[in-house]
Amino acid sequence: MVGGRPEWLKVKMPGGERYTRIKQRARQLKLHTVCEEAQCPNVGECWSGGTATFMVLGDTCTRGCRFCAVMTARNPAPPDAEEPQKLAGAIAEMELDYVVVTSVNRDDLADQGAGHFAACILASRAASPKTMVEVLIPDFRGRTDLLDSLLAARPDVLAHNVETVPSLQVPVRDPRANWAQSTTILRHAKARGFLTKTSLQVGHGESEAEMLEAMRLLREIEVDFLTIGQYLRPTPGHLAVKEYVHPDTFERYAAAGREMGFGFVASGPLVRSSYKAGEYFIRDFLRKRAESPGGEA
Repeated sequence: MVGGRPEWLKVKMPGGERYTRIKQRARQLKLHTVCEEAQCPNVGECWSGGTATFMVLGDTCTRGCRFCAVMTARNPAPPDAEEPQKLAGAIAEMELDYVVVTSVNRDDLADQGAGHFAACILASRAASPKTMVEVLIPDFRGRTDLLDSLLAARPDVLAHNVETVPSLQVPVRDPRANWAQSTTILRHAKARGFLTKTSLQVGHGESEAEMLEAMRLLREIEVDFLTIGQYLRPTPGHLAVKEYVHPDTFERYAAAGREMGFGFVASGPLVRSSYKAGEYFIRDFLRKRAESPGGEA
């Protein structure tokens, strides 16, 4: 365990007109945002810039990863059947160019929420045809048939987080999650022709060599986009931070990632999987690809 947070991890309190508007509208529609549920340190920066990550399928997860602030329960409340339309309405009203839709794990559901994800994508497409949709999904216990049912709705980017290096999957993640299961999801989405994205946390006791090897393994399955950020302990009941990684190390990871061939690497102490800078880059990447000869819309 380490002491107090260093200067580079201090952020301003969130505020501003656009931040307030997004927060109020999410409350009115009873939509959850991972920005708040997971206590993201960038909530002020992103919301003030008009970027938000919506969390569907409720605010209670069936798993208990030891780094995560989201509430957990064995049998959460049933999903809101009207949520896809509420989400689509909010996205249209806010005139967002790029949105991230994520969720808690729903191991209690027969399809683990894949159908609900697909409905959210389709509703958003209908309400805002020009809005690009990234989905940050659970691992569906490695079931590629469930993943295929979601991919049929054609998200622009398929994201799933491996969270930490292979040697630290336990104790960091819930025992029902693991590296092989997560990379199965990413590999299958890539084989189906989708852009893929994942995220790694640092500060759990991993070595720099382990991080570089994890990044190499991710490029081996052709993951396109990678984010790397500092783990911050949400409460005393969660895993202790083993190290506050210096910004220079993050810069080395970013440089190494570019050399490995990732299309984009966002690496920094306050970077999170749904980070505004990454979303802007991917949005522009998708636009350029659509505009190029033979590009996909």
